[in-house]
Amino acid sequence: VQLQASGGGLVRTGDSLSLSCGFSGRTFSDYAIGWFRQAPGKEREFVASISSNWNARYNTNSVKDRFTISRDNAKNSAYLQMNSLKPDDTALYYCAADVYYSGIFPGQYDHWGQGTLVTVSS
Repeated sequence: VQLQASGGGLVRTGDSLSLSCGFSGRTFSDYAIGWFRQAPGKEREFVASISSNWNARYNTNSVKDRFTISRDNAKNSAYLQMNSLKPDDTALYYCAADVYYSGIFPGQYDHWGQGTLVTVSS
């Protein structure tokens, strides 16, 4: 499995950004996708996940009502729509895949992309 995260960039507080996660190597529809982020000096943090049957989970403490995860099985891609961005959202964003779990812990995912940087200026 190969994952390619893209769409990061430099934005201002309150702006929106959409991240994409391209998937290849296996049958995408069989896999759960998770988005994680890691800010400098901090541990990797769960952001959102979507299961193979479209159940979505969110880190409600940090992204509730601002971020939306989705997937397009026909395009072998998952997405993270991020609205009302804050400086605290600044991080390297990773997408991950697992055939069994749409969990909230990094260790539950077997496959990882390289990350895309999101920087939110105040």
